[in-house]
Amino acid sequence: METTLYIPPLGLAGQFEAPADFAAAVIFAHGTSSGRKSPRNVRVAARLREAGFATLLMDLLTEGEKADPANQFDVHRQSEHLLLAVRHLRATTAVERKPIGFFGAGSGAASALIAAGRAAEHDSIGAVVCRGGRPDLAEEWLNAVAAPTLLVVGGKDAPALDLNNDAFSRLHCTKALEVVPGAGRLFEETGKLDQVADSARSWFTTHLLKAANG
Repeated sequence: METTLYIPPLGLAGQFEAPADFAAAVIFAHGTSSGRKSPRNVRVAARLREAGFATLLMDLLTEGEKADPANQFDVHRQSEHLLLAVRHLRATTAVERKPIGFFGAGSGAASALIAAGRAAEHDSIGAVVCRGGRPDLAEEWLNAVAAPTLLVVGGKDAPALDLNNDAFSRLHCTKALEVVPGAGRLFEETGKLDQVADSARSWFTTHLLKAANG
C-alpha cells in the first residue's frame, strides 16, 4: 500500500510503500538532478518490495531549499533530513523498531553515508548501498560508518570508479565494491540497472533481514 508522507518539521514529501509482513525498510537518497520520482530509484525500489522490503522515496530538500543552488550539494543538510525520515518512520508507521537501510545514488550516496555515520543508537542503520555515487563527499564521516556498505560502480565510469575506490579504502565497516561491466554513470545500458537492483536486494537481504531475524 502506498502512502504519501510529509516528514516533520520541514514537511519533506515522501512515498512510503510496504508489502504485507515486511521485515525491514529501505530509504532512498537521490542525487542532485533527481527527486523522489527518479525512474531509476523507483525501479530499484519496486524490486526491493518484491523481495519483502518496505521503501521510502523522499525529497531531500524543501521547495524553499531547492531555490538555493548551494543546497543541491549540501550533503550534510540532506543527511540530517534522512535522519528525520528515519525517526518519522519509526514513530508513525509499522517500521517501528525494524531494521532500516539506505540506498544512495549520485551525491545521495554521501548523504546516506553521513547519515549512517551520524546515527545514534536509537537511529541505527542496518546497511547501506550506493549506486554510481559520490561517497567521497562524505569525507571524514566515512570513518564513522558502522553499517555494512556496498558500493556499486559502472565499469565505464572511470571518474566514479576512482572516487569509489578511494572511499572504499577509508571505510572500516563490513564492505564490498562491485564493478558492473559495461555500465556507465546512470546504468542506462540494457540490464545494468537490474544488476544493481539484484545486488542491492542481496546485500539488504543478507544484512537487514539477518538483523530482523535476530
